[in-house]
Amino acid sequence: MKLGFIGGGNMASAIMGGIIKKGLLAPSDILVADLVDKVSEKFGVHYTKENTEVSKAADVLFLSVKPQIYPAAISRIKDSLKEGQLIITIAPGKTLAWLKEQFGRDLPIVRTMPNTPAMVGAGMTAACPNEFVTEEQKATALELLGAFSRVELVPEHLMDVVTSVSGSSPAYVFLFIEAMADAAVADGMPRAQAYTFAAQAVMGSAKMVLETGKHPGELKDMVCSPAGTTIEAVRVLERSGFRSAVFEAMKACTAVSKSL
Repeated sequence: MKLGFIGGGNMASAIMGGIIKKGLLAPSDILVADLVDKVSEKFGVHYTKENTEVSKAADVLFLSVKPQIYPAAISRIKDSLKEGQLIITIAPGKTLAWLKEQFGRDLPIVRTMPNTPAMVGAGMTAACPNEFVTEEQKATALELLGAFSRVELVPEHLMDVVTSVSGSSPAYVFLFIEAMADAAVADGMPRAQAYTFAAQAVMGSAKMVLETGKHPGELKDMVCSPAGTTIEAVRVLERSGFRSAVFEAMKACTAVSKSL
């Protein structure tokens, strides 16, 4: 199988890096088209500036350019695509109906929404295939996506929600880690050590949610001893509208995703 990428930026690098590391494909089976070569030396893949060179050769084609570039990129490659060629997109707001209109014909397309932790092999990806994707193609897409992240199938009407809860949410978590580290620095901890403690606490807490199956509220209660330090910190967060702020931020994110 030949795998192609239109766009060779950070997300494309995360995807191909995971696929190569897992041994799903050899670097020689991967082709990347971009204006600047950021991948051939790093991964040993084939690089070109010609989008159509990749679109003609690939059995599975990732559209890994920024959302605003999609119309121009699709316009350049749509006449070079083979019948039955699988297209995987990673752009928020670009619906399956919009993609079909841009391509001008029925093609098997899997719309996805990955996130940046894919760059360290810890991403979360939502996938939504259209009606022209065969079971074999769906299995192939899930295997490729699973090389760099956890992956789940979702109905398309939830893709904008995926953007706020997963696609954009690493930024909220980074902000939280930065704030915790700043507070630790204010109390005397060296900056580098503060980031390590804060980041490890977030990573470990997320791991507990995923691996124990317990409700986050239950896990929170396990830490909150009566009249203790943790419940006092929780009280201050609640007084400051912590959960409400997260709620409103995600609602705003979802609304913007729907308007793209």
